[in-house]
Amino acid sequence: MAENVWILGIHMTKFGKHPDLDTVDLGAQAARGALGDAGLHMRDVGVLAAGNLMRAAASFGQQLQKQIGQTGIPVFNVANACATGATALRVAIMAIRAGEADVGLAVGVEKLSGAGLLAGGTTKEQGDTWSPQGRFGAVAPLDGRIGTETMPGVFAQIGMEYGHKYGGADFELFARISEKNHAHSTLNPLASYQKRFTLEQIMNDVMVAYPNTRPMCSANCDGGAAAVVVSESKLRTLSLEQQRRAVKISASVLTSDPWQEACQVLPDVNTLTRAAANQAYEQAGVGPDDLDLVELHDCFATAELVHYDNLRLCPPGGAVDFFNSGATWRDGTTPVNVSGGLESKGHPVSATGIANIWEIATHLRGEAGDRQIEGARVGLAHVIGLGSACGVHILEKAAA
Repeated sequence: MAENVWILGIHMTKFGKHPDLDTVDLGAQAARGALGDAGLHMRDVGVLAAGNLMRAAASFGQQLQKQIGQTGIPVFNVANACATGATALRVAIMAIRAGEADVGLAVGVEKLSGAGLLAGGTTKEQGDTWSPQGRFGAVAPLDGRIGTETMPGVFAQIGMEYGHKYGGADFELFARISEKNHAHSTLNPLASYQKRFTLEQIMNDVMVAYPNTRPMCSANCDGGAAAVVVSESKLRTLSLEQQRRAVKISASVLTSDPWQEACQVLPDVNTLTRAAANQAYEQAGVGPDDLDLVELHDCFATAELVHYDNLRLCPPGGAVDFFNSGATWRDGTTPVNVSGGLESKGHPVSATGIANIWEIATHLRGEAGDRQIEGARVGLAHVIGLGSACGVHILEKAAA
């Protein structure tokens, strides 16, 4: 049986606009921060997994090495949509579990401020009659016909579908989810935005894709995050303080879409998330009721609602009642997105997966300051990237 893997050091930069820093600068800031937090140096690292999406062919990991130290170790450059950072961490974890290294460094970074709507207008001009063409023609996105390629539109459809199926998910409810996350953000100094909004302000702001107004959408921004992971045998050679602050990775899961009798055009964010959650709970030996906090992928307010259900935080179809119970607020039974979520913290896509894990780890260490969830011992971090990929990690506080 493979030995346990632990987070020894983790760091995220402040998310926001960084016009004077490029991708490598942000990555180096995150990597050095994680190494410093771990009490290690680049010479101690046996494998580097580097995540960057917008410049996926640019050998980001090798560029990063030139700034933080070239030691000849293997470098894995990772691009996996919004799950890029979580995938980079998964690569480092697998290398340690395989016995290839005792120490791994995972980095995710993106420059996205001012990028606008992602993934829109990517299809070529279409005639009046659609017919499948080419290898993927039969399942090609039909932008402007039966769906949309822009992310606000995709997730608006997903939320509306949930409301249509189960009822109760109206415009105001989605706005209240956003209200919660923006309220949480006021306690997070690393969030891109730290402003509380009233429900009226959220509902009367610019409509992006009904029912998502501007404050209900994740913010494109710049940022980086990094984690140093170690084997349990390596951890036991380190100081008692390093062992005390280490966070156990009880589950690390990455899924993609299974084949199913379903629409092959509109994306399905539900099936692979449910599969990832089920595998993670089984791997960690815990259930949803054991979670003290959750950081989930709220790229839009509509997405947060459906993922309550997908992550089994509520009974099937019970996401509306779960939110209305107050469970997801900081003082609720299952606090969700205490960081402010992507709607406030921001969403530099390749950094997000590790940044969500940073939030959980910081609470488990008891180092979250004013937003600390007291007594937190188990937390879940979730991220999803269309394409599709879903990463779920369950973390536990060190027993020492």
